[in-house]
Amino acid sequence: MSLFDRADFVAFVEGLAGTSHVDQWDSCVAKVGERVFGLLSDTDRHMAFKVSEESFEILTSLQGVSQAPYFAKRKWVSVSPDTELTAADVEEYLMRSYRTVSGSLTRKLRSELGIED
Repeated sequence: MSLFDRADFVAFVEGLAGTSHVDQWDSCVAKVGERVFGLLSDTDRHMAFKVSEESFEILTSLQGVSQAPYFAKRKWVSVSPDTELTAADVEEYLMRSYRTVSGSLTRKLRSELGIED
């Protein structure tokens, strides 16, 4: 499984509680409760997701990882398919982004979406 493959990206996103995906910004955009937590570009297969401030500093020093255009000030990274991160690392960071964004939703909305605390 490669999250840089659109079908695998969609399958991963659909496996998480309360998520949806839409075609937006020339990308497949992953949302939880209408908030974006990740995206896969249709044009260059780069993936973007939210990370912690500490992870932002570490990740942007790696090959194949940079500040995500339009999202960088909010600590989003863009990861290319030729990154030195492993597939498991990319999956874990996308999962962390999901948990961060879903955790910012109201308790009521998380409950309605079937997201456990």
